[in-house]
Amino acid sequence: MNLYHTIARLLLQSDRVLFITGAGISADSGLPTYRGLGGLYEDAMTDDGYSIEEALSGSMMAQHPEISWKYLLQIERNCRGAEPNLAHQVIAELQRAIPEVVVYTQNVDGLHLAAGSRQVIAIHGDLHHLRCTRCRYRTQVETYAGLADPPVCPRCFSNIRPDVVLFGEALPESGIAALENAFARPFDMVFSIGTSSLFPYIVQPVLWAKEEGTPTVEINPRETSVSHIVDVQIRTGAAEAMGRIWHALLAEQ
Repeated sequence: MNLYHTIARLLLQSDRVLFITGAGISADSGLPTYRGLGGLYEDAMTDDGYSIEEALSGSMMAQHPEISWKYLLQIERNCRGAEPNLAHQVIAELQRAIPEVVVYTQNVDGLHLAAGSRQVIAIHGDLHHLRCTRCRYRTQVETYAGLADPPVCPRCFSNIRPDVVLFGEALPESGIAALENAFARPFDMVFSIGTSSLFPYIVQPVLWAKEEGTPTVEINPRETSVSHIVDVQIRTGAAEAMGRIWHALLAEQ
């Protein structure tokens, strides 16, 4: 039986499915990564002599917000206008065939929500959500076009920042709580898509699934830290793989 048909049949037999996603799933939407193949800052320092990790760190945002915002604006400008691709769309469409689909993403682009996914745990936040570093002011923007560099709070004139986890910062308690709630009941399938799986909190769900005997699938053109753990490896891009799974699922129904 074709591999994609096997996955489709498992999906149709599932009540709860988890999709863990990283930058690779948004690459087919034209979004560049910070580092790696096609990254904006691949093998290079920023114009100010910092690594991008230093420029986008919590400490830099606190001490020199103008530097952090310089590169946030560059990144957002390069990502502006991106739309959900077939992989995002298929995951959202699977909500019609499966009682519960949970998306656990490292991405801050908001494309899963834009595609229609309802249960999304964006563990690193969303670039489009802004908050004041001093008062309770919060807002949501479609783009950074027109923002001051750096922007300030209209209420208290303190610095504004994206409501995301910058380098060196701890994960939000709300995100951790949402993840714990999601894992209060077992999943029937777990997918790891487009993530290099470098962080323990990204690897752990795959390990839990393996320990429980839950089928696991990795979709990634490259080997990762979970490649030797998962049951099925698909070495192609996210949009192509999820498109094939969707067609196989339609044929199985």
